[in-house]
Amino acid sequence: MDFFNTGSSFTTPWLLHDLAGIMRLRAENTDLADSAGEFGNVTDNVTAKKTNKFFVYFNLLPHSCCCNSVILYLMALPFSYLIIVLFMAGGCGNHPPAKEELQDERAERMLLYQRENGGWPQPGGDPINYTEALTPAKKRKLLEEKGKEDTTIDDKATTHEINYLAEAYTQTQNKNYLQAMERGIDYLLNAQYPSGGWGQFFPDTSGYRKHITFNDNAMVHVLEVLEKVVAQEAGFAALRPELVPAAKAALKRATDCILKCQYVQNGTTITAWCAQHDRDTFRPAKARSFELPSLSGSESVGIVRFLMRVENPSQEVKRAVNAAVAWFEKVKIQDMDTRLLYDADGKATDRVIFPSPGEVIWARFYELETNRPLFTGRNSQPKFDLKEIEVERRIGYSFYGDYAAKLLNKEYPKWKQKWDI
Repeated sequence: MDFFNTGSSFTTPWLLHDLAGIMRLRAENTDLADSAGEFGNVTDNVTAKKTNKFFVYFNLLPHSCCCNSVILYLMALPFSYLIIVLFMAGGCGNHPPAKEELQDERAERMLLYQRENGGWPQPGGDPINYTEALTPAKKRKLLEEKGKEDTTIDDKATTHEINYLAEAYTQTQNKNYLQAMERGIDYLLNAQYPSGGWGQFFPDTSGYRKHITFNDNAMVHVLEVLEKVVAQEAGFAALRPELVPAAKAALKRATDCILKCQYVQNGTTITAWCAQHDRDTFRPAKARSFELPSLSGSESVGIVRFLMRVENPSQEVKRAVNAAVAWFEKVKIQDMDTRLLYDADGKATDRVIFPSPGEVIWARFYELETNRPLFTGRNSQPKFDLKEIEVERRIGYSFYGDYAAKLLNKEYPKWKQKWDI
């Protein structure tokens, strides 16, 4: 008896309370529509042809029903039977309106790229461009590749998606985004080594991918996500409750790992961190041909910032921060800066370092025992002057920057004041 064909119905309490106010029953000379199919596809603007039939028009208020209007054509029947039909039709009365889940285009693409293990890949070694529309063929390919184990935290892969999905969930309340976030966080928790660090890839541990990876702030970005889980920020507040203690435990293991990785120079002086460390021994490790074991003037900044966010820091954490800041002060390069050179067509031709009074910069890499700025080309030969490596590497890699300036000038003094150091 589906007169309405709207996917909704009417409840008895609703009828008893609202029937008199929202139903207009009138006997009119109306002409019954030719097709029975029109019974369920009418709108407020329907004009009925005249015939000797009953015309019943329900105008259902949006706040009390999920269908805006219903027109029911009935053969001439006793009024009492009409009431029975209305009761039997079921109802929407007190039920909330049917709600279509809102979608975010970029988030929808992220769902397609997410692998079955919860992480995200970096196809071709580059971050995924989520502004690019996906063809039907590309969507099919991504679905076929769901089982691939090429997931990574390199270049913000996985952490970027989790953060974006948190925002998308906050805006849309789309449960698919929340569930994808949870799977991504599960992936990060599963990828943590017993020693407390994260490799660049997981579960792939071939080559340098297995090393604890601070390079490009990969591990720090993971820690930032876990901090949001613990703090239950914005979209992270709706996560499964058990993820909070799991994230807390992971952060504690990571802090211990960081303290063990901090390099002690010549066996006596605590300094900073390297871009990669061995996952078992915590010793400095090599990655790509131009990434030799060395102290990092860039990645160490993110590590110090993480340690300064630790609440009620232990003496070990305070010592680590103070020692790293002292090292930054020691190795800073004053009154110098770098710039790219371009040809007439706007193409970069070289990168040079030049005198610049008042400027302070740091090298990306420093030799482990001497603190000399270190530069390496694709032949893996260590050099101590930027000009000594090939132009392609001088242009294509960041070897200098004002990495620690804000940390030393603003953030560290506030941290010291906060903890009365």
